[in-house]
Parts: sequence; C-alpha cells; structure tokens
Amino acid sequence: MFSAIARVFRTPDLRRKIAFTLAIIALYRFGAHVPAPFVDFPNVQSCLRQSAGTEGLLSLVNLFSGGALLQLSIFALGVMPYITATIIVQLLRVVIPHFEALYKEGQAGQARLTQYTRYLTIALALLQSTTLVTVARSGQLFGVTGVPECEQLLTNVAWWAQLLMIITMTAGTGLIMWFAELVTERGIGNGMSLLIFTSIAAAFPASMWAIAQSRGFDVFLLVLAVGIVVVGLVVFVEQSQRRIPVQYAKRMVGRRTYGGTNTYIPIKVNMAGVVPVIFASSLLYIPALIAQFNQPQPGETAPAWVVWITNYLTKGDHPLYMVLYFLLIVGFTYFYVAITFNPVEVADNMKKYGGFIPGIRAGRPTAEYLDYVLTRITLPGSIYLGLIALLPLIALATVGANQNFPFGGASILIIVGVGLETVKQIDAQLQQRHYEGLLR
Repeated sequence: MFSAIARVFRTPDLRRKIAFTLAIIALYRFGAHVPAPFVDFPNVQSCLRQSAGTEGLLSLVNLFSGGALLQLSIFALGVMPYITATIIVQLLRVVIPHFEALYKEGQAGQARLTQYTRYLTIALALLQSTTLVTVARSGQLFGVTGVPECEQLLTNVAWWAQLLMIITMTAGTGLIMWFAELVTERGIGNGMSLLIFTSIAAAFPASMWAIAQSRGFDVFLLVLAVGIVVVGLVVFVEQSQRRIPVQYAKRMVGRRTYGGTNTYIPIKVNMAGVVPVIFASSLLYIPALIAQFNQPQPGETAPAWVVWITNYLTKGDHPLYMVLYFLLIVGFTYFYVAITFNPVEVADNMKKYGGFIPGIRAGRPTAEYLDYVLTRITLPGSIYLGLIALLPLIALATVGANQNFPFGGASILIIVGVGLETVKQIDAQLQQRHYEGLLR
C-alpha cells in the first residue's frame, strides 16, 4: 500500500494533478472563512458558539458549504445552487423534449445542457443569497431568541449594502463553479464532487469533538466504532450491482465479422445516489418554513396548525418526523430511478445493435424484464438509503449530536462515493504508467 502511494508521487504527471487539486481545495476552504461585506464577524462567531446550528434544509446547505453558510462568508452558498440546478435540468429532460434531444446529441448537446446548468446556478444563487441576507437581517438565522448579538449580524442594513452582499455571495458561487471545472479538467477526479467531499470532511473533527465533550470519551469511542462499521457497510452496498448478461449476434459487414461478444448491464443497488435524501430533506423543510413565517406576535396565540408543525415536523428526534422522512426517501428513490433509467430506451438500443438477454426476446419483453429487475432491486436500495439517512436523527435522539452527525445521511454517502471514484481514477492512471494500480 505504501509503495503504491509512493508510486503516485513519483509519477510527475499524476503528482502535478494531485498538487493542483489540493491547491484548489485550499483556496476553497480559505474562501469559506472570509466573511462577506458588512458582516459583524464577532457577533456571528458568538452566535455559533451559543447555538447548535440550524435544522432542515438550512442544515443540509450548511453541511454542503462546510459551515460557510452560518459564517456568512463569500462562499456561504457553497455548491448547493449547482447541485439544485443539475437536478432540475436532469428532471426537465422528462418534461421538455428539447432537453432530451440535446442529451441524445452527444458532446455538443451535453455542452449546451452544461451551459443551461451554469445559467440556472447563477439564478438560484441570486435567489438563495437574497433569502440568506434577508434571514440574517431579521436575526432568525441561528434560531436563538433574546440574544442581542444574534439580532445584529450585519453592520449596515442599507439597501446598497445588502445588494453588495448578494452580489458577493453570487460571485462566490460562480467562482466555486469555476474551481470545480478547473479540477475536472486539470486535476484528479470530479471537481464538484471533490469540493462537496472537502466541505463535509471539514465538519468531521468538530462534530466528533462535540460528541466527546458532551457525552464523554467512552461514547466517542462507541460512535467511532459504529462509524467504521457503517462506512464498511456503505462501501459494500455502493459497490453491489446486479449484472444482467447481454449477448450480441455476429454480423458480417463486407469481409469483417462484428459482434458475437458477451457483456452485461450493471444495475446498482443504489442507483439514485444521494438525491432522494436531498429531495426528502427539502420537502420536509417546507412546512417548517411556512410555520416560521406565520409565528404570532408577542402576546398572541399561535394557530393550531403552526403549533402542530412546530411540535412534530421541526425536530428530527420525533418519531413522526422519522417515519415521514423514511417514506419520502423510499418514494423519491423509485421516482428518481424511473427518471434516470429508461428500460424501453435500453431495450431499443440493444435491439438496434443486435443485442439480447439470453432467454428473453428482444423488444418489449426485454423492456418488461429490465423493469421487473429494476423494481425488485430498487426496494432494498431505497430501504438502505432510508436507514442511512435516519442515522443522524437517531444520533440526535440518543447521543445528543446535531443533525450534521458525520456517520450517516447525505454526508457518509457522498464521502464514500466520491472517495471510491477518486481512488479508482488514480488507480486507472497508475495502471497506464506502471502496469500496477493503487488497489490489488
């Protein structure tokens, strides 16, 4: 293992790519700690020490930004606008035929879709930065009441000062997007995925130290042991797949013979990735957001529906919240897999090139068989996603950790997934140069 790592750094091209990637990551983490204009940095730090963070969607955004959201830095929005824009463009392929046609055009169409994603990212960054500045000005960002510091997070509340903050945060999102593309082109791995990986990994030490301080060293060791087991299980499931055998008939073109090969269609147990967890978190945050804007004035009584939402749908440790969260993840997993994998399209492509599944007729029977296999394999995948997503909520109720608990939810899925893909890329480049990879 150590000799393989030494070969990585002895290879000039690979060493240069890794150094460039690390430099971009260092710049990204530096920008996450640079406050935006007109932010009262001492008051923000004081509120961070007095609060346990945020819940719901803001907690997810803060996790993906590496804590930059609550610090109101120039990179406060992190990669969340780009993630949202990518998901929206992917879903619009089902609704807008032009997007589907661009997707099938190949590299030129993909470039157009990427350009649309960039424009949508900037638009979403404008919207989210405006919301963030408004919430910070109102003093409700940290959810701490009765603390003067948390109600005065901005040193200037004039319209031009808020406009400058919005422009700065939007420009920060554009800079993050450029960083990610630079890493993809000149570094190692997928740039956006590595930046998300960095943001989440940056919160690991603070989360573990908080558990050690609040619950003791024995609970810290127990959580660490459970985390190692969870990581191993996640790696096992993420690498699991159902391989459907495919044979291609031989074809004579002139004097040459084409086809006659055997291959397979890999269908992963978790085809949806982390997207259902993001969908479910966002949807569950909507009632809490509506209730937050309908809070009564001092001396008035809150409506019954606001009290019910506050009691049951804002705290992650309530059983009703956990059940709804789990069911939404299962439902969104089936929904997203149905959008991203089209059995009819796969069956038509196989038929076009002379491919068939042994024992299954080409055409409609193949599509029905693929749909049957996909439906069966998505069930354990959706249950697995739901259980992994519930781990931070269970830790919130038992260990006393916050919702950014490192060993569970979106964080562990992204950490393991990005780590595996990056190691595979390094391994492939090593095999091209030394005939020996990083893994054996």
